[in-house]
Amino acid sequence: MNYVLFNKLANNGEGEKWADALFKTLGVSEGDEYKKVGLVGLDMKEFVGKLSADDIVYFVGGDGSINRLANDLDGIEVPCPFYLISGGTGNDFLKDITENYPTEGYTDLREYIKNLPTIRVNGEERKFINGIGYGVDGMCCEIADELKAKGKKKINYTSLSINILLFKYNCPTATVTIDDGEPQTFEKVWLASAMNGRYYGGGMKEAPDQDRKGDSLTCVIWHGSGKIKTLSTFPSIFKGEHVKKTDMITVIPAKKIKVKFDIPTAMQIDGETVLNVSEYEVWK
Repeated sequence: MNYVLFNKLANNGEGEKWADALFKTLGVSEGDEYKKVGLVGLDMKEFVGKLSADDIVYFVGGDGSINRLANDLDGIEVPCPFYLISGGTGNDFLKDITENYPTEGYTDLREYIKNLPTIRVNGEERKFINGIGYGVDGMCCEIADELKAKGKKKINYTSLSINILLFKYNCPTATVTIDDGEPQTFEKVWLASAMNGRYYGGGMKEAPDQDRKGDSLTCVIWHGSGKIKTLSTFPSIFKGEHVKKTDMITVIPAKKIKVKFDIPTAMQIDGETVLNVSEYEVWK
């Protein structure tokens, strides 16, 4: 059997259209050989437990859906191809894969949802696929969630980030510990991320040298600069050229990262908001 998994709530409730578009691309229709399965309310472990090596799964989704899949299937072997079909508003995972590990045809997710890094924050642990960010990006996700709750459908995250940077964000001091070494203190922290892939935040190349297939992460800290200098540097993140500004951006490879802040702020994990974060710890 061929299964097409989709999230009907994605893209403002139009997620099923992606599944229908895939049927057209494949030149098939729903029937005895192809079946649509909604992700909302689906017990993924139970679903995968019933699959055989002869099945094929087409997973339609973006970064958020892949994150949930990775956490649902943590430690579980998937017996058949689990192909990713681009969907959702965020596809940093697929952008990274396409550029760094090109393959013919669809990407099989099984290779990429194993051996993922873990984050511990606010007493809970979970896996992530791309990266986590504290600071302006976390606050951006927090405000975006509030706007969505009020019915706003189209949100420009770049302009929202700029507005936050200029008018709403209070820079904390961060204490960063890498691989159980000596703690380092960073003043005026704008962003503090831990990256498993190169991209996050809708195309921002935060860690241009990170290899998601490797055994380490990349810690990236924007710090010590004023608003104007930070704002002028921000556009360079989309090409990964911001890391050249070594006076204000520190990049550290690490297997374990622990960060503490003196001002609680929101953070994002693969685009999902976590509020009131004073510290986090990640490891791979």
